[in-house]
Amino acid sequence: MSKLPDFRFVGVASADINEWEGATDNILNKEKEKAKAFTERYGGKIFESYSGLIESKDTDAIYLPLPPALHYKWAKLALLAGKHVFIEKPATTSYEETKELISIARQRSLAVHENYMFAFHNQLAAINDIIIKGEIGDLRLYRISFGFPRRASSDFRYDKNLGGGALLDCGGYTIKYASMLLGETAKITYAQSNYVEGFDVDIFGSAAMVNENGITAQIAFGMDNSYKCDLEVWGSRGFLKSGRVLTAPDGFVPEVSVISGNEIETRKLPADDAFMKSIQKFRACIESDTVRNDNYKVIAKQAALVSEFIKKARN
Repeated sequence: MSKLPDFRFVGVASADINEWEGATDNILNKEKEKAKAFTERYGGKIFESYSGLIESKDTDAIYLPLPPALHYKWAKLALLAGKHVFIEKPATTSYEETKELISIARQRSLAVHENYMFAFHNQLAAINDIIIKGEIGDLRLYRISFGFPRRASSDFRYDKNLGGGALLDCGGYTIKYASMLLGETAKITYAQSNYVEGFDVDIFGSAAMVNENGITAQIAFGMDNSYKCDLEVWGSRGFLKSGRVLTAPDGFVPEVSVISGNEIETRKLPADDAFMKSIQKFRACIESDTVRNDNYKVIAKQAALVSEFIKKARN
């Protein structure tokens, strides 16, 4: 935010006892300590409750980074209070809840932006340029993989009540990128969710997505996996591979390997600050009716595809 003069950081909220079911005084005190450390570093004030931040006349927009199951409640309250909402992915844990948030936002001309920030990274355009120029021939297949080793058992990703599960976390990235590559007609034709003993959430999964031209994207994801964050594009004359395609941090220089026959060429891709560009997109949604309405469609499409995955995986 220090790079974006159009925004001013007002403060951070710490939940009160009525806003965190099951929280102890010890938990809430730790949250207050984190809030204090944050404001000591970045400035701003500490709001003693989430409601206090939402209702404050000093705030025009809310950044909502809570676990997924809490997004709908607090995003809805923020929208009803007239605030724009910059929300971490996934927007909610269901298509119906996401549609309701969009409906409220549309009625009030408010921005809702889902922070899949990788979508704004310059490396994606550079990769698309290689494909469009025909360097690997005609398209045959996309493969997208995103997974990471198991985290601490206390991580919200492994808690069903907090909206945990591999699909809603790393799986959402692969669906999002596949839909960007395949276009508006992308649909899920196969889906599989896999569970591991001792967990009540899905731990890994896979799917196939196809567009009207018959081009397929195979996706795989998991949160008890060896780390992968890869794109592979297979063509009629060659293929390309790239890592860190979904998680490149500010300043990181990604690479892509273009393989044709026995020849392998590794190229540097542009570094970028995708988080900053995601915030800029949020600003554009605030300022422009057209951009805002287009973004509603993007968020709804992602929620619909995740819902479609869940239905396919049950059959």
